[in-house]
Amino acid sequence: PRSPHLTRRRVLRGLASVGLGTLALGGVGAAQAYHFGVTHHTRALPGLTRPLRVAFLTDLHYGLFIYGGSVRAWVDAANAARPDLIVLGGDQMDYRADEAPAALLAELRRLKAPLGVYGVWGNHDYGSFGKYYSPRYGPARADWPQRRESLRAAYAEAGVTILRNEGRAVREDLYLGGVDDLWVGEVDLGAALAGKPLAGATLLVSHNPDLLPSLPARLGLVLSGHTHGGQIRLPLIGAAVVPSRYGQRYAMGWVTGAHGTPAYISRGLGLSGVPLRNLCEPEVAVFTLTPQ
Repeated sequence: PRSPHLTRRRVLRGLASVGLGTLALGGVGAAQAYHFGVTHHTRALPGLTRPLRVAFLTDLHYGLFIYGGSVRAWVDAANAARPDLIVLGGDQMDYRADEAPAALLAELRRLKAPLGVYGVWGNHDYGSFGKYYSPRYGPARADWPQRRESLRAAYAEAGVTILRNEGRAVREDLYLGGVDDLWVGEVDLGAALAGKPLAGATLLVSHNPDLLPSLPARLGLVLSGHTHGGQIRLPLIGAAVVPSRYGQRYAMGWVTGAHGTPAYISRGLGLSGVPLRNLCEPEVAVFTLTPQ
């Protein structure tokens, strides 16, 4: 079945339905689109033996309204937080990637964290590989699996390890798992968590938060993106369009998944569909996780 991608047509229809045409034409949303903030969160994570600082950057959407200068500023902000670990939440790319995105990878190479830099794929990454047709990406390509692996190798050479239904013990008290994209990938939670030890903390990264109702028990924290917080929000009403089967339930911020698992859904950094944001500031999210 066709995935419900957030398209220019859907966003503009949502804008029209709530009378936001003047907002778009007036440039107010465009002015908000490129001003980002750094949000700070403190949370206890069961199994940690000492504090951990994590920087979370998601939905960069490089290639669609976003280029090297924006990524450079986000990388600088993440490095300034002096994180122990950096995580990318998917949709790093948003264009047909006929070759490795040199400018994007040059900036990501500058990310510095002693425990490493890890990421997952999102649905727009798969469009960039050529898995599906879209008016912007063009026709689907039969060689998209090879392109995906070639780009994974390019990310690795730039210091970013992509976790696709797999995990790593990044510290003696922390297991980091990453799953494939829920819409157009092949999610395998069991594989992502197969190496999880009995003791210690677990952090799971899923680009799409719609996975939250399907989580197994005894997960510590989930980080997601994908929704952009709705990207265009209205006072009292909230988001005009949220690319989730659960509507605004998983639009942004702290939410709860299955078995009471806490999850944070970032508003993301880039732009999808249209170069507009309203009441939905892009964010680099920094987490100070403490033992419980």
